[in-house]
Amino acid sequence: PPPPPPPPPTPLPQPHTPLPPPHPPLPTPHSPGPPPPAPLPSPQAPRPLPHSPFPTPQSPVPTPHSPVPTPHSPLPIPHSPLPTPHSPLPIPSITVAQQQKKQEPEIPYLTRTQVLVAMGVTAMILWLAAKLWLRFGNFSLMSWRWNERELLIGVGLGLTITGMSGIAYQLSPPYRRSANYYLDMVLKPLVIPDIIWLGLLPGLSEELLFRGVMLPAFGLGHLAVILSSVCFGVLHFSGSQQWSYVIWATIVGMILGYSALLSGNLLVPIVAHILTNLISSYLWKVAQSSAIKN
Repeated sequence: PPPPPPPPPTPLPQPHTPLPPPHPPLPTPHSPGPPPPAPLPSPQAPRPLPHSPFPTPQSPVPTPHSPVPTPHSPLPIPHSPLPTPHSPLPIPSITVAQQQKKQEPEIPYLTRTQVLVAMGVTAMILWLAAKLWLRFGNFSLMSWRWNERELLIGVGLGLTITGMSGIAYQLSPPYRRSANYYLDMVLKPLVIPDIIWLGLLPGLSEELLFRGVMLPAFGLGHLAVILSSVCFGVLHFSGSQQWSYVIWATIVGMILGYSALLSGNLLVPIVAHILTNLISSYLWKVAQSSAIKN
């Protein structure tokens, strides 16, 4: 038999046939790439504790009735907002009366018994000082005698001093504040019948010492009147801001001293002093009662 025909030759690769790439092809701009990896959790978002049943402060759970404010929403303010650094603070208005009240000293409140006991003890001390001065001094007590004319002079002098005190009270604010301080301390706890003791005890004991003893002890002259009046004014000193009342008491002491010196009778300043205390105290108590009722 004839020999078999030879196998057909293997066709060569065509120049237009692409060779297979050794690696997988890169994605083209038009072909979608692989999906991006999942983002990691933010470090600012806290995770709830595994064993804590409560939500974290930044993950509020709204209630069915009222929504819980988120951390980025401001809490409701029940009252008026606080002033910001750019808004001026409200300036409290202070009236003139409040300023005057702030400047006035605090009045020490005494009871009725304390005031009466203090008046009695002061009268005894002044009487004892007068007796000791008379005993160890080379002078005699200024004479005093009953005389209707000089009694009327004392009454007129007491009314005059009371009127002058009322004018000074109305025209001089320092004296008015000082007098109110002194009278509040002495008269406020007392009742109307106690004014009798307020007139008698100081009127007798103070005139006995400051006019009956000091005037003859200092020579029965102008110097004696001035010295005794200054001592009389210092006796009424009740505080560092009460010099107005001390000055007024010194002026009244000079009036009473010259009345005793010119009349030669201690009855005139005694009657004037008692009457001034009685009328002034009664009028002040009535005025205070009317002010409280109104």
